[in-house]
Amino acid sequence: MKRMSRGFGGLLAFVIAAALVIVWWRWSERPASTPPSEPSPLAIVATDANAATAHSSPPASSPQEQVAVPASADALKTPTNATTSAAASAESPPTGASTATPTRGPPERIDGLPVITLDELPPEALDTLALIERGGPFPFRQDGTIFQNRERRLPLKPAGYYREYTVITPGASTRGARRIVAGAGGELYYTDDHYASFRRIWKP
Repeated sequence: MKRMSRGFGGLLAFVIAAALVIVWWRWSERPASTPPSEPSPLAIVATDANAATAHSSPPASSPQEQVAVPASADALKTPTNATTSAAASAESPPTGASTATPTRGPPERIDGLPVITLDELPPEALDTLALIERGGPFPFRQDGTIFQNRERRLPLKPAGYYREYTVITPGASTRGARRIVAGAGGELYYTDDHYASFRRIWKP
């Protein structure tokens, strides 16, 4: 009887020892657990920034909440085009209005003498001007001779500067009293009282 109890006790001690070995072996193979580390300050800052961004950004609007936009960009351009057209209409002259620069009229006096235009000259004076431009032939031998300017009615110039030409007087048997005096610089003077007075011929 004593042998049986001793055998049973030895077996029990062996089982307990084996169980302890198995528990120790399993416990030794488990990785050592590390205590949970506290989050770093940088991680906290990043987390706070992300949270602030998430709160500040507006939520995405649903398709029902989206505002409808014009189907064409022309609708936005219409006010500008209307304003531009109005400004262009205000600046442009009305249809049919003349935009030509008005012709400058002749001065009242040149070289201290009154002015006469081509339209105011008698037709015979225009004929004489045409002969002067062509260089003749002239109806009288005195035409083209030097005008002395003795009365000094014309601007003073060197001798030989002026030359005189006859303007025919209809019905007169002589040269009459009408003349055109031409200066070497292109000046033209008309007299109808035989040098008593002169008018400067205006040729625009």
